[in-house]
Amino acid sequence: MDIGAFMLDSVPFARLLGISFDSIGSGRAAARLPDRGDLHNHVGGPHAGALFSLAESASGAAMLSAFGDQLARAVPLATAAEIRYLKLAKGEVTAIATLGADRAEVLAQLDEGKRPEFGVAVDIRNADDVVVSEMTVSWTLRPNR
Repeated sequence: MDIGAFMLDSVPFARLLGISFDSIGSGRAAARLPDRGDLHNHVGGPHAGALFSLAESASGAAMLSAFGDQLARAVPLATAAEIRYLKLAKGEVTAIATLGADRAEVLAQLDEGKRPEFGVAVDIRNADDVVVSEMTVSWTLRPNR
């Protein structure tokens, strides 16, 4: 499965923002948001909502890289997210997402009929590789009934 194409097809808002994926695999993903004037806020950087959407998209790609093979039996859903805006972002930004759970443990819970929950940590970095925002997205795999 081409996870980047799948994400942009199933989440048109990410496509609208111009989000692209640089790499996806093994519970990690890197996604990029272009520097566009229509995405800027009142201080000339990417709007907080655009940064949130970038990080959430990267987290979804990281999650799918680990659990995309389970889509026939479970629906992935984001259940919560917390973001911290640390510095004013300027220019193009990149979100690096990393799964914070053990795949085998999550699948064991799913096998037991449970609804596993796990986090994906995301750093948003500017072109100078400085972390400008941090986000954690909580995901669940809701078993199909």
